Amino acid sequence: MNAPTNISAQTQNRKADHIRICLEEDVQSHQITNGLERYRFTHSCLPELNHNDIDVSTTFLGKHLGAPLLISSMTGGTEQAAMINQRLAQVAQHYKIAMGVGSQRVAVEKPQVADTFAVRKYAPDVLLFANLGAVQLNYKYGLDECLRVVDILEADALILHINPLQECIQPKGDTNFRGLLDKISILCSKLPVPVIAKEVGNGISAAIAQQLIAAGVAAIDVAGAGGTSWAKVESERAESPLQRRLGITFADWGLPTAECITTIRAIAPYVPLIASGGLRHGLDVAAAIALGADIAGLAMPFLQAAATSETAVAELAEVLIAEITTVLFCTGNTTLYQLKHSGSLQRIE
Repeated sequence: MNAPTNISAQTQNRKADHIRICLEEDVQSHQITNGLERYRFTHSCLPELNHNDIDVSTTFLGKHLGAPLLISSMTGGTEQAAMINQRLAQVAQHYKIAMGVGSQRVAVEKPQVADTFAVRKYAPDVLLFANLGAVQLNYKYGLDECLRVVDILEADALILHINPLQECIQPKGDTNFRGLLDKISILCSKLPVPVIAKEVGNGISAAIAQQLIAAGVAAIDVAGAGGTSWAKVESERAESPLQRRLGITFADWGLPTAECITTIRAIAPYVPLIASGGLRHGLDVAAAIALGADIAGLAMPFLQAAATSETAVAELAEVLIAEITTVLFCTGNTTLYQLKHSGSLQRIE
């Protein structure tokens, strides 16, 4: 598929705008939270553990991870994005944590920027996720384009991000979501790597998760509300008063991350589940794991660190792992499995 040059330029400019806005503007949700503040760990003053014995490693989609962390999908397609992705990938490799890249649509439309996503050379052993918008399946994308983005990244899985609110507000957004579930099902049956369904900050309900799992999706990333609001991000890029108003009105729209985790886990006990959306530290990660998630994704904290230096990214990863380890120690759990089944996390309201 050869897209017109002006479309690829628009997509590339949008990627640059997204980085700038996320780093410079207040695009966080304020009226809605991730829901994790409704829970509290029961402290154990006598854990009967040696701190050195605590193991925060896990497996996800059959691959070993040094910690239950995902550097969530963020960017690609520009020179700055290439630098950010390289820093993130090198740290992901060092700590053996998972990583996703931003939407690779721009790499399909403009193959010369594909290298900004191609991080496998920096992260040979890392669980890597390619990324495309699910709605593109209604805009002439199909198996070939999905294979292309997987090949660019040498990815272990493909994220299909689902973002109806963002597309409503985004200038020239793609808003035909009719019949997508059937197309996702066909793709899942033909693609040689697992497909992960992911929202972008408004959450996935249990009912929709059930439909996606039935369609063949291998994992769910809830990407709930409470963190970066893509309605706010797109309102900053608005080309009309109507678009700006929509972004402001829907700035706090969505399902809190904690609610997504608990409701999906209740109807799908075994589906691989990623918690993301407003997670800001290792205590959030541990709470998400205790609620039923398998791994947890963070985007904004990693973006801010990667815009500074690779050292800043490494320091963030170090802190997150230390925070998760501290939760296990202070709740008397040696492993993530024990934490998840310990009953250490209690709802406080």
